[in-house]
Amino acid sequence: MIRPASAQWTASANTVHRSAPQAALLELGRDLIAAGYRFTTVTPATHARIQARCRRAWARDLCDIFGWSMPFRADALPPRMLKLMLEAGIAWPHGEGWRPALRASELGGRLYFHSAYPTSEADAVFFGPDTYRFTRALRAELAAMAARGVAVERAADIGAGAGPGAAEAALCWPDAEVLALDINDQALSLCEVNMALARLPNVAVRHSDLLSDVAGEFDLLVSNPPYLLDGAERRYRHGGGELGTGLSCAILEQALKRLAPGGSLLLYTGVAMVRGEDPFLRRAAPMLEQAGFRWSYEEIDPDVFGEELDEPAYREAERIAAVWLKATRPQH
Repeated sequence: MIRPASAQWTASANTVHRSAPQAALLELGRDLIAAGYRFTTVTPATHARIQARCRRAWARDLCDIFGWSMPFRADALPPRMLKLMLEAGIAWPHGEGWRPALRASELGGRLYFHSAYPTSEADAVFFGPDTYRFTRALRAELAAMAARGVAVERAADIGAGAGPGAAEAALCWPDAEVLALDINDQALSLCEVNMALARLPNVAVRHSDLLSDVAGEFDLLVSNPPYLLDGAERRYRHGGGELGTGLSCAILEQALKRLAPGGSLLLYTGVAMVRGEDPFLRRAAPMLEQAGFRWSYEEIDPDVFGEELDEPAYREAERIAAVWLKATRPQH
């Protein structure tokens, strides 16, 4: 996201001293929560359809501004909210009004700031239906683990983005150290604000290329990495490797080395199926078997991002499926 020069964002681990734009964004989030704001982010294709059929030139309410990314005039929101948006550097001049630079979505009773539509910038922070599927599957898995008495002292969300994975782990184990890791400084800055909105002091937001910039073992690793083949190779979308499986395979490879005995990887990703074959599973299964891990694997949605099949990179693919991998290192 290209930000005005006045909006200087910083991200650091366990910080209590936020930049002025971050502090303003945090206050804005609290005001949105107090106002009862709710919005569910849809796919880019659906968002485009909604915008195309909307004949209004200007936003009429908070959902139009912070959800549908519509330009707005000053009378569309309370004066204090506009002031906070300007202080946070997220209201860009647009004709006789402004255009929002961020969206805000509700998930599990918590509010998350993320990039406005369209997410075309190289450092865009993704949030959408994949986030909801990932979080739903993760919440159920973590609850089952906690019910079995699984102890987690150290966890990490790899490629945390806006931070919902880290938030779920921190809520389940409030005494654990939870790291929200990303290479995108914009994601780290927004994640810090989102964790403060959720009142989760046990989440430390850190810059890391997967796990390469943090040391030690983990009892829990969670991830919802990019898995599409993006022509512009934007970090929030591009999975690389064979049909987008590159990043997911790299996360699995690092997890196999860094999980403590009894530790688990919970990975949500997407796979482009070709003639009934799953290229991620074809690579992952031998790695897991060789490492002696216990694991399970399932499709949780057989058909996502169908519009991507029109792209040349997917000319051999028949569908893109959302899959869930759980892999656990044995205790001994």
